Amino acid sequence: MSKRIITLFFVLIILLVSFISCSNEDSKKSGQPRLGITIYSYNDNFLSFMRRNIESMLTGKASFIMNDSENDQAKQYDQIDAAIQRKVDALAINLVDPMSANVIIDKAKNAGIPLIFFNIEPRLEHIMSYDKVWYVGTRSRESGDIQGEMVLNAWLSNPKWDKNGDGKIQYLLLKGLAGHPDTEGRTERIKAILTDNGIALEQLDEQTANWDILQAQNIANTWIKKFGNNIEFIFSNNDSMALGALKSIQAQGYNIGDENKFIPIVGVDAIPEVIEEIRKGSILGTVLQSPKDQARAVVDMVLNVASGKDVLEGTDYKLDDVKAVRVPYKAITKENIEDALEAYN
Repeated sequence: MSKRIITLFFVLIILLVSFISCSNEDSKKSGQPRLGITIYSYNDNFLSFMRRNIESMLTGKASFIMNDSENDQAKQYDQIDAAIQRKVDALAINLVDPMSANVIIDKAKNAGIPLIFFNIEPRLEHIMSYDKVWYVGTRSRESGDIQGEMVLNAWLSNPKWDKNGDGKIQYLLLKGLAGHPDTEGRTERIKAILTDNGIALEQLDEQTANWDILQAQNIANTWIKKFGNNIEFIFSNNDSMALGALKSIQAQGYNIGDENKFIPIVGVDAIPEVIEEIRKGSILGTVLQSPKDQARAVVDMVLNVASGKDVLEGTDYKLDDVKAVRVPYKAITKENIEDALEAYN
């Protein structure tokens, strides 16, 4: 009996190896490029939309495996090693840790595989270390500038939001991953835009919530108990954390229709859940970074390099001085909600 099981086991292994070999041969014969793609975490709301767009746009044009790195850099390394062993023609990587880019670049460079990073930007010295690496994304500081301008205009248009009449914005700030370029750029620039325009700021508190809705909600639970109606604004580095803050303060009766219990909130990403809250008036605004436009740039570029073409062939994109294609941001408020809806359809 045991010999039969062992024999059957080896037969299954042989069949599996044959299937994989045939699949690889079929991919070669079809002329479709083979791609390896990783997303830092499928739990990220914005990246989930971007991922679905990439999958849809690549279907029928390439053979690819999409991986969830589960916010684990070691797991992402393993996924990239596996893709290289499968002899993919190109890699598209959404980094877990921006500081890990040099390790990933070395892996791709040693294998001679072109590489597109997206949405999370590597350091300049890393991206310039290999001639077959490029980046698709936004400028982190630009989103902070747009947030700052949104807050500035709303603050000046609504004098009653200065609850204690001291001329200062008493604010709370939810930060993304510590040391992340988007975290640092957005945090720095929203403050700079306001102070440069003569708005005095008083920080009640600033906490890291790692882009996560539940972490943000827990932090805001503490804030609302501690500061209550003294809070005049909540700045959030992304929309998921903004939603977490909203859930927390709504549980205490804020932002549900009473003008005397309203705390304006701003985020970044323009995810559909936040757009609905903007429509209802419970969130002031957000900054759109289009998952569809970023996905399109990633797909166009990775298909080009996987096929041995110039990275920008057949596109209207332009590379900046650090080999990056920048997808512009856009302010979203109640007045232009439709612009955000189009980006997610």
